[in-house]
Amino acid sequence: MEKETVFSDEKKERKKSFDRHTTDSALYFFGFIGAAIYYISTASTFWIGVIGFLKAMIWPAFLVFEALKYLGA
Repeated sequence: MEKETVFSDEKKERKKSFDRHTTDSALYFFGFIGAAIYYISTASTFWIGVIGFLKAMIWPAFLVFEALKYLGA
């Protein structure tokens, strides 16, 4: 009987982890869409729009960089 309990606990833990990652992924996706719209709408040429799209993929890196620069780290 203990094996069933341990298995159930592991299953619940995996589900919690999956739910958290799903939320993180959705947040990143909406951030990506918003950044892509912003960068592309402000682009003056096609290639600047392409670069903006690439920037939209890595926007969290820009956010962390600016936060660390602001904090003086």
